[in-house]
Amino acid sequence: MTGTTDPTRRGELFVGVDADRRFEGPTTGGELAILTDILAAQRTTLELKCAGLGPELARRSVEPSTLSLLGIVRHLADVERRWFRRGLGGQDAPALFSSRACPDGDFEGAAPDTAIVEQAWQAWRTEVAFAERFTVEAPDLDVEGEDDWRGTVSLRWVLVHMVEEYARHNGHADLLRERIDGAIGV
Repeated sequence: MTGTTDPTRRGELFVGVDADRRFEGPTTGGELAILTDILAAQRTTLELKCAGLGPELARRSVEPSTLSLLGIVRHLADVERRWFRRGLGGQDAPALFSSRACPDGDFEGAAPDTAIVEQAWQAWRTEVAFAERFTVEAPDLDVEGEDDWRGTVSLRWVLVHMVEEYARHNGHADLLRERIDGAIGV
């Protein structure tokens, strides 16, 4: 399919094949390079699924679900924070959008307000930047931290888990984006 812009599959319609550079990273070589590249591609996919949208990011999937693209951005900001700052970094870093009193606050608080959208993106970008910095500065993938749910976790496990987390939510994002404006793709 390389070299053509004529879509032959439904999923190729979102971004032209020639313009999409997300999945051009290494397929052989070191584990760290492969894991970080795949995670970066998943993070970029989330941004792509949300591109060009503002308050409509808060549009819910179907009643009574609170699932929305904005909720996913807020949720993933909290997930990044949990595993990299709290778990591996040992920081006292409570969730930004959810709490014990409101465990689904990341989704329930996703309202169609420009300030809320901007806050979510800023938080997500801040947490991704921290995670990327932490990963680059780690001496190896065996760096460990403590999590109140999983116990001792390694950077390796966290990176694999983050790929899984993004991949799952990017699947949700496909459907949510199509519901908003009909845009589809990988």
